Amino acid sequence: MDITELILFQHHEQRRMFALLDDIDRGDTDKLAAVWARLTILLEVHAEAEEKYFYPRLLTIGTGAGGEDSAGSETQDAIKDHNDIRDAVAEAGTHAAGSDKWWTAVINARIANSDHMAEEEREDLADFRQHADLQIRHDIAVEFVAYEAQHAGGIRIQNKDPQDYVDEHT
Repeated sequence: MDITELILFQHHEQRRMFALLDDIDRGDTDKLAAVWARLTILLEVHAEAEEKYFYPRLLTIGTGAGGEDSAGSETQDAIKDHNDIRDAVAEAGTHAAGSDKWWTAVINARIANSDHMAEEEREDLADFRQHADLQIRHDIAVEFVAYEAQHAGGIRIQNKDPQDYVDEHT
């Protein structure tokens, strides 16, 4: 198991879940709400697992990749992105599933998540692959998966200050 491959796999799953929303009849609010509830759990537990296991290690071994000059700047950007996704998810939670305002918030979450995944794949994961040996990649993946399994029902959403996060982990 490799944390970089696991994150890529989960990114595919997130993209698939957003696409499933497109396939559901817009009037079927029960199904929209059910798929969205599952997706919000996937998004938050994934982000929190990255913040607990992946990014602290990237900060210790990374040097920057894909246009970023340091692991610190990569990580700050990722935490900011996670906050943007969390904010859009929270906004969707204030509206009835299937309503125009709900769809606007869901689209905002999708855009923020898509932008984040592209940057993470180009920068953070590339940086990690260049500097982490296979044992480290395996060990982090095991911790990551265990954390997600333990929190499969969801966790409390909480934004983090990107600079404070980096300072705490360096």
